[in-house]
Order: sequence, then C-alpha cells, then structure tokens
Amino acid sequence: MQLLKWSRTLAPCLALIGVLVLQLSEPQLVRDLRFQAFDALQRLHPRPYTDAAVRVIDLDDESLERLGQWPWPRTQVAHLVDALNELGAAAIAFDIVFAEPDRTSPSQLFPVWRENGAGPELGRLVAKLPDHDDLLAEAFARAPVVTGFVAKREPGGRQPRSTFTPATAGDDPRQFLPFYAGAVTTLPKLEAAASGNGSFALDYDRDGVIRRVPLLYLLNDQLYFGLAAEALRVATGSPTSIVRATGASREESFGTSTGITEVRIAPSLTVPTDAQGRVWLHYTKPVPERMVSAWRVLDRSVDPALIDGHIVLIGTSAEGLRDIRTTPLDAAAPGVTVHAQLLEQILTGHYLERPDWADGAEILITLCWGLLLIMMIRRANALASAAVGVIGVAGAFGCWWLAFEHAHVLLDPVMPSLAAVAVYLSGSLVNYLQAELERSRIRGAFSRYVSPRLVKELARHPERLRLGGETRTMSVLFCDLRGFTSLSETMDAQGLTRVLNVFLTPMTDLILKGDGTIDKYMGDCIMAFWNAPLDDPKHAAHACAVALKMEHELAFVNEKLRRAAENEGRPHVPLRIGIGINSGQCCVGNMGSDQRFDYSVIGDEVNLASRLEGQSKTYGVTTVIGENTREAAEGFALIELDLIRVKGKREPVRIHALLGTPERRGDPDFQELSRLHEELLKAYRELDWQTALERADRCELLAPHLAGLYELYRERIEEFKLNPPPADWDRVYTATSK
Repeated sequence: MQLLKWSRTLAPCLALIGVLVLQLSEPQLVRDLRFQAFDALQRLHPRPYTDAAVRVIDLDDESLERLGQWPWPRTQVAHLVDALNELGAAAIAFDIVFAEPDRTSPSQLFPVWRENGAGPELGRLVAKLPDHDDLLAEAFARAPVVTGFVAKREPGGRQPRSTFTPATAGDDPRQFLPFYAGAVTTLPKLEAAASGNGSFALDYDRDGVIRRVPLLYLLNDQLYFGLAAEALRVATGSPTSIVRATGASREESFGTSTGITEVRIAPSLTVPTDAQGRVWLHYTKPVPERMVSAWRVLDRSVDPALIDGHIVLIGTSAEGLRDIRTTPLDAAAPGVTVHAQLLEQILTGHYLERPDWADGAEILITLCWGLLLIMMIRRANALASAAVGVIGVAGAFGCWWLAFEHAHVLLDPVMPSLAAVAVYLSGSLVNYLQAELERSRIRGAFSRYVSPRLVKELARHPERLRLGGETRTMSVLFCDLRGFTSLSETMDAQGLTRVLNVFLTPMTDLILKGDGTIDKYMGDCIMAFWNAPLDDPKHAAHACAVALKMEHELAFVNEKLRRAAENEGRPHVPLRIGIGINSGQCCVGNMGSDQRFDYSVIGDEVNLASRLEGQSKTYGVTTVIGENTREAAEGFALIELDLIRVKGKREPVRIHALLGTPERRGDPDFQELSRLHEELLKAYRELDWQTALERADRCELLAPHLAGLYELYRERIEEFKLNPPPADWDRVYTATSK
C-alpha cells in the first residue's frame, strides 16, 4: 500500500520523463504531429492576400486551348518575354526548364523533311533561317530574365551556370545545406543570355506537403539561389547578397554551429531562414488576383498595371502538365504559386518563424508544465484530475495559438499537450488501480460467501444491498451427502472437516461455473438457486446440467478420498449424494435483520425442492426433479418416478429421475428403457400387477443402477397383492418422511 501511495507521484513523473525522452529523440511521428499542428494554424488563420508586385503568368488550360499544346515553339515564348518586357516587368522568372533544343526549329525539322523527299535546295534555304532557341536567347538578353533548373540528389547532368556567388558571414553555410549532386538545366545559350539562374526544386516533407522553400542550394560545392531569391536579386539589381550563419556578428548560437540565420538578398531585403536556409511559408488561400493567363499577355489584352514593376513567374496550372503541389491549404496547388507566395512574404516582410531556440524552449515548457500538473493532480480527486488534464491541454494549445497569432512564431503544442495527457492518465490509472485493488480485496472476501456474479451485480447496483426481496421464477437445488452420520462416527472433527472441504469445494465450483448462486451450506448439504440476481432464461436447464456434473464429479472426489484413507491407514467409506431440483415462483432478496442479512430465497417451491432431495433416497436415484423443472428443461434424459404427495403438502406432484444429458436421450438403449418404464407405470396404475412386475424386471436388466427403484415397485406390488388399494385409489403415493 505504501508503494501505491508513492506511485501517485512516481507514475506521473515517469510518464513525464517518457514524454521528454520522446521530445528529445524527435522520432518521425513527433515531427509529423508537429507539422499537422502547424498546418492547422494556417487553416485557422491563413495569410491575407495583398498585392505585393508579384504575378504568375499562367500557362493555363485556356491558354493551351487558344495557342496550342505545350511545349510552345520558342518563338512564341520569345514573344511572351518581349511582351512582358514591354509591359515593364521587373523580373521574368521561368518555373520551366528548357532542357532540349526546340523541336520546331527549321534545323530540327529538316531531317524529317529530307526523309520525306526534300532536296538540297530546301536544305540551303533552311540553313539561312534563324534557330528558334537563338531567337529566344535574344529575347532573354533584352529582358531581366531568370532561367530555372532542377537540382537533384542523384549525380548527372551539366553544372548550371552561376550568375553570381553570394558572400557569407559567420560559419560556412555549405555545412548546413542539403547536398545536390546533379541537375536538369536549361540550354547553355539560354542560360548565358539570362540575367539570372536559380533552382526551382521544392522540398517536401514526408507526407508530401510543402511547408518550407529553400532560398539556397548547394550543388557540387557551388552555392545557388532558389528561383524566388534569384528573381528578387535581378529585380532589385543588387550587386551583393550575403548569407549569414551563426558565428557572424550579432548572431548568437544556441548550440555549436546552429546553422544559417538569414539571407540578405538586397540591402533592404533580409530574409530570416531556418538552419538549412529555408523559409517557412504562411500560405494564403488560392486567389485569382495572383494569376494572369498567358494568352492575355500575348494578345495585349492584359491591364499593364498588373505587370509594370512586378516580378512575374511563368508557370502552369494546367492539370495535364502535372506541376501540381500539396500545401497546407490546397491539395492541388500549381507549383509556381509556391514561389509566388514566398516572394509575396519577402516583399511584405511577413514571415513565419521557428527560431533555433524553439526546441529548447519547448522542452523547458514541457518539463515545467508537466511538473505543475503533477503537483496539482496529487491534491485532486477524480473530477478535479480530469479538469487538470483538460486545463493542461487547453493551456498548451492556447500558448501555441497566441504565439502564432501575435508573433508569427511556430511553437509545438503536441508535446506539452501529450505531457498533460500522460500525467493525467498515469495519475488516474494509479488512482484506479488503488481503488480496484481495494474493491478486489473486498470482492474476494465477499465472493467466498456468495456468487461472484452477485458480487458484480451488487457492485454495479449497490442500492440492492438492502432488506427486501422480489418474486420471480427460479430453479432451486438441494444436494445432500448420504450416510454422513455414519461417516462422522469413524472420524474426528478435523478429518471430517477435510472430507467436507474435499466434497464441497468442487461441487461449489460446478454450481458457480454453471451460473448458480450458493445460498448456504447446511452441514453436509448445499442449497443453490438460479435466475437471481441476474436473469437466466435457461435456469432450469442450467440447474439440471450442474446436477449431472456433480454426480460425475463425485467419482473423482471418492477417488481422492480413497487415496487419502489408504495413506492414513483407515477404511474408505465412499460418499453418495442425493439431489433435488424444483422450479417455480420464489421470493429472493436480502433476508435477515438490519444488523446482518443474507441474499437468499424462500417459498413453497423451495420447500418442495428440499423434499425432492429427500425422496432421491426413497426411489434409489441420485437426482429427483419436479414437474415444473421437467417442463422448463426439455430434452434431458429422464423417466417419471411417481405421482407423490410429499410431507407437508396436500397437492400431489409428479416427480422424475434425471438420468442424463440431451445426448443420452437419443441413445437407443435409453429409449428402450423409457418405453418399458412408461409401460411399467401404466400397468401399475391400472393394477395390472403381472405386467408391471415383468416390465420392472426388463427395466432392471437395461439399467442395473436403478435396481433400487424397481425393487421399490416390486415391494409395493407385493403389498398391494396382499392388501389391494381401495376402489377410489388416486394412484398417488404419500411420503411418510422428508
């Protein structure tokens, strides 16, 4: 008990330590839950859309329908670039890679024509025509264009052109960046003509959601800007960009070489990042104002104010081109809009931050929060403990929301909440175990006197633990030892007690397992009943089944007693039993006084069951059942014994001998016995003594264990031969003993 007392503190402390270990090790499940919490914040409070001089030129389905399928001829792309340049675009960034030569260029088409019969003259004319990629390169050279490439983890491809290398301050940022070994690049002539070149590869979390976008990429030891950062650099014309990491002036490191802290793209554009140079995106809901269809630019129907001075990103929302990404707010967002949202955040100075001190702060919060809850829960009852648990979770989520709403800081509510739940559950579990241990102790003691089912029923309904009863149809069983008085004369009190225990223990187990309730022990007699306190529609059948099992179990009891008698050097006296079962209306409930009472059953049908047990000795059978029991427990192997008027009752009752299970009833030998026995009773009641005697002899040959029964009928018949019954004989035998 002392251990359980201390466990009220120990268990919650161990639970809190487990949560802290989980938080420190940060398995993937914890990260996934944290990301889901961050996504929930964005869904609750998305970033409001404001016009931040960023547009997406959308190669949408309508543009493809009007201007032809993608890829368009490079001449058409050149027209698009020229149109945007004329409209005053500050930078034109392609979320597209031009990795192969334009297949519509004359030089690319001539081999096909030659295979179809084109002559040398056409070849000379084609050679004079300009290459489409050259025309696009010329358009790039006239405009502030940023080409794109795809950085890959796997080696392969050409090293992209580097338009500039940012300066660094503090620790070398290369050690914090994911390493890329290959790339899918735009054609060299197009890269050379462009003002900038950046990677538009996006980082996915394990669930496929894009939450952070890199500003920097490390490709074969060369630093590159991402597409958005490179577009900003070109748009501002900044000659220098600086990557700051821990170790730089005014940069504190919460640990050794924490990582990158910010990137200054232009003098007025400094972007805070995580340790790997990524920016947390605070998404807006999808808004049409961000998008401009490409066909409207080419036919000059677009409002010039939508382009003038804007950074434009050329990409596609067409589903067939498969540039679809998953974000916290949109399961099918065009990939180009992710870069656009990053640009909007940078230009408006709106950032989500998860500072490098966040992990340490969250561990400290979890520890302090958990300890506070442990102190509170130690002094609380069950209801108050639940309130503490709810307050713990609500407090964690409240801090999480306030940090996001007012400071745009991402803090993890999952682990502090898990700590609150773990502390509450562990404390509640200990309280429950303490209460259950006490209940089990009481239940164990109580179950030695009454049925465990009754104990459970009273535990669920303690209001039933009061004086009073109810009337219901029940089955009552009495089981008594035969010759117990003679046995007691040969043994001392201790030996007799051992014999009783050997007999009563297995018989009690059979009754309880058979859904019965032990009413009481009366010396060598057991009284039990069925259909109380719990409903048992098959109470009669269950009582009969238990009686047959008790008769079978008696052989094992006698064998055990025989071995004990041999070991003690005394003669063994086999035990025999008599059982009586009757069914009917009884009063059952708590009987006794206010000081002490028992759950018991009384009534006329109970008295009859006791009388039937006494008649088992008279008729030479083990189990005698009443007519009501026979009707309620159909199917068992039984024979009618007699129509009898037991002592203390005026009305006669028909009694039966229970001989076997329903399976035995189908046995041919038993069916023959049943038929002959019915003929015996019929002849006996019709005063046909000769036929009755002949049937008694045949029945005894089929069932020698019923010899006492048939000897009884022979004696009655011989008596009736000498003293015939009166003419008004009612065929009822009147018992002279209990």
